[in-house]
Amino acid sequence: MTSPAQSFPYVPRDPSLENAGLAPMLPLTLTGDRSVATSGLVDSGATVNILPYAVEVQLGLDWDQQTRSVELSGNLASVEARVVVLSAVVGSFPPVRLAFAWARTDAVPVILGQVNFFLGFDVCFFRSRGLFEVRPKS
Repeated sequence: MTSPAQSFPYVPRDPSLENAGLAPMLPLTLTGDRSVATSGLVDSGATVNILPYAVEVQLGLDWDQQTRSVELSGNLASVEARVVVLSAVVGSFPPVRLAFAWARTDAVPVILGQVNFFLGFDVCFFRSRGLFEVRPKS
């Protein structure tokens, strides 16, 4: 049985840009040693999920204990990153495991990309209506 989609509004990331500054930010709760409520930019052009450094610190993780590194590309090519797998609650769906590249920078938001957010969720963007829908894969 397919879960019904949940709708979320585009939210302002840069109010000075008015309508052009709206982005598909998905509320989620991540759990490491502690839980953190945050939001992630749903980015179908991103190869991997990205976590900024400060979010993982809030979750209670220790950089030096994460020994698996991952190479980032694009604007983050020069940033060191480590692999972390976390439990995540997306909207009101049951918890899922999401793999992230924990970037040693806070210059990016949480990003939900192809690996592995889009492998576990179907997303429909309705930009002209200012909303997007998310549902777990069937």
